[in-house]
Amino acid sequence: PLKDPHPPHVSGRMFRLFLTALFLLSVPAFAQKAKRAKAKPPTLTETAVRQQKQLYKTTPQGELHLHLAFPTDWKATDKRPAIVFFFGGGWTSGSHTQFTEQANYFASRGLVAASADYRIASLHKTKPDKCVEDAKSAMRYLRGNAAKLGIDPDRIIAAGGSAGGHLAACTALIEDFNADSDDKSISAKPSALVLYNPALNIDELAAARGQPDKIGEAEKITPNRYLTASTPPTLMFFGTDDKLIDGAHKYQEKAKALGVRVELWTANGQPHGFFNRSPWAEVCVKRADQFLTTVGYLTGEPTVKLPADAPALTKE
Repeated sequence: PLKDPHPPHVSGRMFRLFLTALFLLSVPAFAQKAKRAKAKPPTLTETAVRQQKQLYKTTPQGELHLHLAFPTDWKATDKRPAIVFFFGGGWTSGSHTQFTEQANYFASRGLVAASADYRIASLHKTKPDKCVEDAKSAMRYLRGNAAKLGIDPDRIIAAGGSAGGHLAACTALIEDFNADSDDKSISAKPSALVLYNPALNIDELAAARGQPDKIGEAEKITPNRYLTASTPPTLMFFGTDDKLIDGAHKYQEKAKALGVRVELWTANGQPHGFFNRSPWAEVCVKRADQFLTTVGYLTGEPTVKLPADAPALTKE
C-alpha cells in the first residue's frame, strides 16, 4: 500500500485516537446497538438508475472515488440538482455503501446522486483533518465538473451520517483544510445540508472529557463554531437517546439567531445510527425528500413507501 511521505507525528496519532474515542463515548450503548445500527437499509426505491464510479482525487494513500447514480433519463446537457453522501464511522471506518440506497432513491427522484469515498484511519492511517479535506475535494469535483455531469453548480446538497454528517457540515462551514491539489477558486460549499446525527460540537465534547490540551485542535473542525448568516438551509435527524443531539440543539439555536433555516427532526427513544434500519430509513428519506422539495430541488410527492404503522418523527 502507498504510504504518506509525511506521516503524522505521535501527537497527531494521539489526537486521532482521542477524537475517535470521544465520538464513540458520546454515543449511548454504541457497542450494543452497533450491529443493528449498521444493518443494510431496506431498498428505498424500485426505480432503475444508472451507476458510474468516478475518480475524484488521488492521495498519497490511494485513489478516492465518487459512486454516482443518475436518473434513467439523465443527459450530460442537463442542469440537475445534485446530492453527495458521506458515510459514518468515527473518521476511522465505514464505506460509501452505507448511503447507496439513499443515493439511488434521490437519483430516482431526478437528482444526480453520489456516495463519496474519503480517507479513514483504519485503512489510510490518517487524522480527521484529512477526512474534512477529502470531503471538500469531493464537493469541488462535483462543482468543477458540473457541465460534464449534468449538474447545476448552484444546487449541490451535502449529506451524511454521524462522522459523515460532520464532514458534510464542514464543507459548508470550515474554511481551512483544503488540499494542495484542489482548485481553490471552486467553492466547496453546498447549497443545502441533510445531516443524519452529525457530530457538531466536538470542542465541547473535548472539554467535557477533561482534555483541555485537545480543545484547540477540536475547535478547528467544530462546525458549531463557524455558523454565519450564509450557512445553507439545514435538515437534521437525531434519535432522542443520542447524546450528540446537544450539538444539534446548539446548531439550531445559533442558526435561528442568524436567520438561517434549520429543521431538527427527532425519533423518540432511538439511539445513534437509528436511520440505518427500517422503518426509520424510509421515514427519514421521506422527510428529506419533503425538505428538498421546499427548497426547490425536487418536485412532486415522495415515492418512498413507508412500512405499515411506521413511526413519525417529531419536529423540534
